[in-house]
Amino acid sequence: MLTALLVGMLGSSALVFGGILGSYWRPPRWVTGVFLAFASGTLISALAFELFPEAVELAGVLPAAGGLFAGATTFVVINAWLDSRVAAGAGEPTAIPVPDRAAESMAGAEADQSEKVEQAADERRPGGPSGSAVGFALLAAVTLDGVPENTALGVSLIATADVGITAGSLALLFAIFASNFPEAMVGAIAMRAADKSPRFAIGVWSAAALLLTIAVVLGFGALSGVDETALGFALAFAGGAVLASLADTLMPEAFERGRPASALATALGFLISFVLAEGL
Repeated sequence: MLTALLVGMLGSSALVFGGILGSYWRPPRWVTGVFLAFASGTLISALAFELFPEAVELAGVLPAAGGLFAGATTFVVINAWLDSRVAAGAGEPTAIPVPDRAAESMAGAEADQSEKVEQAADERRPGGPSGSAVGFALLAAVTLDGVPENTALGVSLIATADVGITAGSLALLFAIFASNFPEAMVGAIAMRAADKSPRFAIGVWSAAALLLTIAVVLGFGALSGVDETALGFALAFAGGAVLASLADTLMPEAFERGRPASALATALGFLISFVLAEGL
């Protein structure tokens, strides 16, 4: 359990670092795209060489495939629900002004939701969302990506409990750290553009880090002692959610904002994560 806590804190600390950096620095648009592309490459490699192979080894192909599609479907459903809830809170589409460049800086699963909430907050209209609502929307959207990733990390520690942190778990930890950092950075940038204080932005991303650390511990503790089939299904479920977040949000944003360097950044992230996974 202590190992899961320490690993969770390490992976989630990227949210704090990214939140601090984004609170005081607004990088060019292409820089955030390259960061996100690099993170996408690391996650692809971790999925291909750590998460799903481990799930198949534990549960077999059919249960792992079922978990993969269940995880992907769950992500899509929750993401669509979050879109509709935040859009409703931001008001009718006709009441939302044209987004500014700060809103365009958002990336990852939180992009659409936070953009609408920030625009509504800028209007200062009666009944509009408060600063805390903006922070909650961003926090909810980022944890939508982060919870399955960090839960998968906790599950991977169960599968290798007898030998400690393996190269595969290290690769997954690196991938999570690499994806958390740019999401927190661009989220903090958008908060600052919506006239939120650095303390507010850093506080929100620190809270997100705490939540995702808990996800690692819960993934490890709640599933310890279950049979291998259930463990493999859970691992594949988390992998499916991560894969859906890559295809639906992270990679489209990365390639839109960071081309042509995003392709090379994706390849570099994949290579580094592969080397870590293989222990080369």
